[in-house]
Amino acid sequence: MKKYTKHMKNEKGMTLIELLAVIVIIAIIAAIAVPAIGGIINNSRDKAVLADASNILAGAKIANVDGACEVATSGDVTCLKKELEGHVENVKADAGDYAASYNATTKVWTVTYPKLSEIKNEKYKVTSPATEPDLNKALEGKSK
Repeated sequence: MKKYTKHMKNEKGMTLIELLAVIVIIAIIAAIAVPAIGGIINNSRDKAVLADASNILAGAKIANVDGACEVATSGDVTCLKKELEGHVENVKADAGDYAASYNATTKVWTVTYPKLSEIKNEKYKVTSPATEPDLNKALEGKSK
């Protein structure tokens, strides 16, 4: 036992240089990781907005089949937020006034969603109102 305590008295902790080296290594790793994580978070927010817009379009198609939307004599369809609320899920309450419409001539669905203007990453950028093909390209990251 005396041998062990004598050995422990001779042991020294980390030197200041060793401690500084560890701190520098941790700082370098943090400097690399933090911006990468920030980019991932921003991309996730942008994709969530695109997913909401896609959900609005899907809900509009269902609402149209259910007869909840306004259909013009030309065949054009307009679905406002109040008509879509029972058909659209997981769109945030602060989403603003969103709507979807169908042009019978071009046979293209269009979504109007104010949150689309909040997208920051250019590869997911799409303007409101957005057509369904443009929205699908943006979801794939091929809009620009």
